[in-house]
Amino acid sequence: MLLLRYSSSVSPSRSIIIFSQFNRKESINTSRVVRWRPRDEYKLTQSELLDRICRILILERYHAINKLYFDYSDDILDAVLRKLRFNPNACLGFFRLASKQQNFRPNVKSYCKIVHILSRAQMFNEARLYLNELVGIRKTNSSVSLVFDELVGVYREFKFSPVVFDMLLKMYAEKGLTEKALVVFDNIGKFGCKASLRSCNSLLSNLVRKGENRTAIHVYDQIVSTGIVPDVFTFTIMVNAYCKDRGVHKAVDFVNEMEYKGFEPNVVTYHALINGYVEIGEMDAARGVLKWMSDRQISCNVVTYTLLIKGYCKQGKMDEAEKVLRGMKEYSLVADELVYGVLVDGYGRIGKMDDAVRVRDEMLSAGLRMNLFICNSLINGYCKFEQLHEAERIFMGMDLWNLNPDSYSYNTLVNGYCREGHVNKAFELSSKMLKKGIEPTVVTYNTLLKGLCRGGALEDALHLWHLMVKRGVAPNEVSCSTLLDGLFKVGDSKGALKLWKDVLARGFTKNTITFNTMINGLCKLGKMVEAEEIFWQMKELGCTPDDITYRTLSDGYCKMGDVEKAFKVKEQMEMEGISSSLEMYNSLISGLFKSRRLDRVNDLMVEMHATGLTPNIVTYGALISGWCNERRLDKAYSLYMEMTKKGLTPNIVICSTLISSLYRLGRIDEGNLLLQRIVDINLFSGHEFLEKIPNPCGGDLDSKKIAESLDETANKNLLPNNIVYNIAIAGLCKSRKLQDARRLFSTLVLRGFVPDNFTYCTLIHGFSAAGNVNEAFDIRDEMLTKHILPNITTYNALINGLCKSGNLDRAARLFHKVHMKGLAPNVITYNTLIDGYCKAGNISEALKLKDKMIEEGIAPSVVTYSTLINGLCKQGDIDTSMELLDQMAEAGVNPNIVTYSTLVHGHIRGRKQIAQLYDEMNARGLSSGIVSHTNRDLIESCDQGMMNAYNMSEAVC
Repeated sequence: MLLLRYSSSVSPSRSIIIFSQFNRKESINTSRVVRWRPRDEYKLTQSELLDRICRILILERYHAINKLYFDYSDDILDAVLRKLRFNPNACLGFFRLASKQQNFRPNVKSYCKIVHILSRAQMFNEARLYLNELVGIRKTNSSVSLVFDELVGVYREFKFSPVVFDMLLKMYAEKGLTEKALVVFDNIGKFGCKASLRSCNSLLSNLVRKGENRTAIHVYDQIVSTGIVPDVFTFTIMVNAYCKDRGVHKAVDFVNEMEYKGFEPNVVTYHALINGYVEIGEMDAARGVLKWMSDRQISCNVVTYTLLIKGYCKQGKMDEAEKVLRGMKEYSLVADELVYGVLVDGYGRIGKMDDAVRVRDEMLSAGLRMNLFICNSLINGYCKFEQLHEAERIFMGMDLWNLNPDSYSYNTLVNGYCREGHVNKAFELSSKMLKKGIEPTVVTYNTLLKGLCRGGALEDALHLWHLMVKRGVAPNEVSCSTLLDGLFKVGDSKGALKLWKDVLARGFTKNTITFNTMINGLCKLGKMVEAEEIFWQMKELGCTPDDITYRTLSDGYCKMGDVEKAFKVKEQMEMEGISSSLEMYNSLISGLFKSRRLDRVNDLMVEMHATGLTPNIVTYGALISGWCNERRLDKAYSLYMEMTKKGLTPNIVICSTLISSLYRLGRIDEGNLLLQRIVDINLFSGHEFLEKIPNPCGGDLDSKKIAESLDETANKNLLPNNIVYNIAIAGLCKSRKLQDARRLFSTLVLRGFVPDNFTYCTLIHGFSAAGNVNEAFDIRDEMLTKHILPNITTYNALINGLCKSGNLDRAARLFHKVHMKGLAPNVITYNTLIDGYCKAGNISEALKLKDKMIEEGIAPSVVTYSTLINGLCKQGDIDTSMELLDQMAEAGVNPNIVTYSTLVHGHIRGRKQIAQLYDEMNARGLSSGIVSHTNRDLIESCDQGMMNAYNMSEAVC
């Protein structure tokens, strides 16, 4: 029972004023009996109070309500609305009073009642107003059930008004809340209410706008099945849906069906068809729609031709686009700013900025005004093709046209600065953007994040991330993926995993792109266990892996040499109904070669053909590279010829692979022959190494054929780049023509060639291996002046050269300085110096180095042990060499034929030991012909050139 009482919010002074008013009324009519006095209101029951409020409302004495002493509550408001439901004005008046209270707001039930009451009275404007407020109150709630269920409850109690459900459907649709609109649409028929065509059109239109075309088609089928007759707007919307979902050809069938049913498609319908053909690049069919329109006497307008121009611009066919513009004049159509804007944008996208400016000037000459879209298109074009000064000029000159840069203008120029590495300028522009009152969007932050990550400034990127969140800009999947990718590229997997927890906490649990970024980053770092954990986490959180997810995981296993797991990933993907792509097969081919499973390569190719996939240039590149690494140039050459017969043009990678393989196998002349076909011959005039082979025979004949095949394509497609020039220099060094290599290097630099670490390392190794250590160090110094820091491979070459020239002390000093240069010696560094000490007869120092490398966490290789065993055998220390053999076994390093041959030829005493070695070799599957001339040669090659071959393969391959 609600008692009438003084509200705690009413001040004492207010009570006094009200009380004095009652006294004045009483004094005016002293002879009249007072029917109710303030003190009597305390005794009113809930029912009596409700009756009194309702009487006042019916008499429309709304001001008198304020004189009653009661607190507004959900119970009172609902009771009044229920009792006066057939008096809409009284209900509306009381609802308005209740809504204006400072400490009270009507709840969902009250809103639902007033909406039903007003709808029954056909007071639709007021009903929509409160329905809009109701939807706004619940917009943060992901469920529609609360509002819908309450409206249903009021409908069943009041027995009116079903039109409310149609109003709710239309409101959800117009607000883009399509999921909620669909709930209403699916249930509206249960209450004897049929959705209006206008509401259905709104729902269909918003579904198509949001890309939910398949859903729109299903909804349309339901609309027709309920007896609602579509109009031309419905059909036009559906043409759009079919164009985007099942293809424009299905849309054409739909238009024919429309006409069969007696509907006449309008110009908007045909525009939807034209746009459908434009999107899939069928411009001839798009022009065919114009004839269709002409046959039905529907006139083309500026929009029609704008769509055609857009289509040609999208394909980069700017001449055709301009023909359409000129053709408009024949139909007395005047091109507007939008038409010219599309053309300017088209030229900008392909980098023809002079033509873009020409079209802009033509537009201005026609009396049309410059607009923001054209300015932004010009800025974008200039930025895209690295003409930042011109982009800045357009940006700064916008005020001359009375135009203000918008968010897109700023973001485009910020992106241009970041792409060119001018991150500071990008931040300065962002600050100006903020001062101009344009809030940086998530696009702005993403662009800056990408610029910082590209420049390796990960700490600044993380700081910007936190600043972005602090300013209330919610990161999206691009933000997350950009920063995660940046962390992985600098090898900071811990930082990436820490950020990943934050990403998941922000709700990106169903974003495939973000998951793929994580899996890709971990795979590239070789952390396959962690990558697989993310993959299973992805599934657990309800995010469906796509073909990129599976391909990334499979490729990661291939690069690690675990091809069996890669094939299991493929099988799992196919079980999920996702077909293997050509990219996955290409990755598996490389994986098979890496894991030396050559027997399965042909089977995989057969399977690939069976699935209908055709090998592309990457496929042949993987096969050729694989067989070259296996020294099977016959197979590589055969695949090359097969590739060219299929019309595929060899790329620079394939040619470089073949040339490198020839150099590695000592077939220098053949390598030079191929090289001269892809490098400008005039560039090498005077260099003997490019002379043609006079009488090719054997394997040279195949090289000759490939060289001839390159004649037709080299000038068009195989433009020389750093890879080719580096191979040319490496070829000269390999053939010991070091001065030619030096002269070629100088010539290339004059022609704009920018040498890299590989270039200098190749030259340094060449001169070091030839014993010209001073020249090698001069090249190292030259390298430093170019601000190119030598890596450990460079110092390995220098140490090798010093060892070969007998400067062992200097080599040791350089070895100890490597740490000071911020580099860590690797197994090759140690092996080089160990080999030097062994050849100098200082075995004790060599053994100390072996122990030191173990302390540093570097595992000795078979070369390490073989070199030490060879040195010990030469000194006659057979017992220690046998101990090293045992250490190899304990360390899990398998001895090879060189190791055993060295021991055998070390004059081991006692047949028992020889028999033991013989048994071990057989157990390891090594050849037992250890006393053959071949093995003697092998030992000598190990003694004389083991380190040279090892280092050269690292430097050149």
